[in-house]
Amino acid sequence: MDRLTIVEHGVPGFELMCRAGRSLFRQLLKHDPDAKRVSVFCGGGNNGGDGYIVAGLAKERGLDVDLIAITAPESLTGDASLAWQWARERQVSPVLWQGIKRQQPADIVVGDVVVDALLGTGLNGPVRDDYATAIGLINASNKPVIAVDVPSGLCSDTGKVLGVSIRADVTVTFIGVKQGLLTGQAPAYVGQLVFDSLNVPDQVYKTIEGSARRVDLAEMASVIPYRRQTDHKGRFGRVVLVGGNAGMGGAIILAAEAALRTGAGLVSVVTRAEHIAPMLARIPEVMPAPYLDEADLRWRLQHADAVVIGPGLGKDLWSKEVFGVVMDEAATRQIPLVCDADALNILAENGSTVAVGAAAVPWVLTPHPGEAARLLNMTTADIESDRFSAVRKLQQKYGGIAILKGAGSLIRSPVQVALATVGNPGMASGGMGDVLSGMLGSLCAQGVPLYDAACLAVCWHGESADKIALRKGFISLSATDVIAGLGEVISPYEMAACERRN
Repeated sequence: MDRLTIVEHGVPGFELMCRAGRSLFRQLLKHDPDAKRVSVFCGGGNNGGDGYIVAGLAKERGLDVDLIAITAPESLTGDASLAWQWARERQVSPVLWQGIKRQQPADIVVGDVVVDALLGTGLNGPVRDDYATAIGLINASNKPVIAVDVPSGLCSDTGKVLGVSIRADVTVTFIGVKQGLLTGQAPAYVGQLVFDSLNVPDQVYKTIEGSARRVDLAEMASVIPYRRQTDHKGRFGRVVLVGGNAGMGGAIILAAEAALRTGAGLVSVVTRAEHIAPMLARIPEVMPAPYLDEADLRWRLQHADAVVIGPGLGKDLWSKEVFGVVMDEAATRQIPLVCDADALNILAENGSTVAVGAAAVPWVLTPHPGEAARLLNMTTADIESDRFSAVRKLQQKYGGIAILKGAGSLIRSPVQVALATVGNPGMASGGMGDVLSGMLGSLCAQGVPLYDAACLAVCWHGESADKIALRKGFISLSATDVIAGLGEVISPYEMAACERRN
């Protein structure tokens, strides 16, 4: 996109660099309006050139500027060299890294705010030598940091830290939002993400197809099932949830309640007999039944518009028997199936066998990174090092729709991938995945296409958690809280849809 803007639309590269520098300097003034001194760390590429522009603007503004050059300015080429000349005309005097790198952080990082213009999007291997040392000193200074385009050391494609990375308070990214800024390890390093198109011509965005679709509640509102005045429960489907082995009744109860709260017309549950009484005490609208035998379960699935299997399922003989029946019925009758938790672990144990016929199952798989690692016979570290690759492999191996949960959840269909940046650390507690599976089953039962259902459920799930966290914080957030907050999240969009259609 940068090249197209320069070559085909006649915008000089140095002009784009100046726009980027001005954009970043505006953010610096916005976030640190009282700053009197700025430390700017510049590398040897165009990212460093942006830093020279920021340094010159700060000098014009009357701020004290400490520009630390990892690469000698005289060795710069192209637009970065022009930026250095521009900064020098404004009396910016760089300090060469080689002469100061052995000093203490307090003697090097002396500004009220730090600008990270060390490394950009071209980094694809471990940060080395002087750059790694500089990043370590900046992080150790505990000064507020604004990163140019991407925090130095963070892979802009995957969100993986390449050895060491700047921990920025604000990252200002330009022309296109880099997918690696939104998932993987990135949320711990990017800080507040600010995007500036730099007034790139609209035609550039029409020429280049994005690598992923970023979804949120506003975008997904159009797929919310619409309710007319004459509707009845039969129009919104029956979801059957299967799970809740001995000692794990809470998981299936949470999933069932989430299905109820997201609009399913009827919610049935097949579980261990001992969980029926507590389930009815908590959610009397649900219809639970004990698992009797294979024939009885097959009969109950005949009435299902969608099935959820996995919450509290376990991995014993009972679990595997139930899993086999559900898989067979879903494939034979083409029932939308949500496969979560221990159902994924059973699937992983038999992955080579099941995957052969998996394309015939209209399902959504919802693994967290550990479950994804088992499904792909990889390590969790492998999954997290490139989440985009991992979710693609999941979908290709098992078919259907794959959701890779975590910071920056990814939703993959055979032809597209979506990314949702909702959710928070308070969701790192038991039961959250069970809630999501129930929501998914509910939407599938209501006839929402699987990919849309996955995107909408992820957005509802994370947004509810985010709204509650604003009031209650992260530590006390529970899965039950997320269910309780769903109405607040769903209602505004549902009402707006009703007004438009009426």
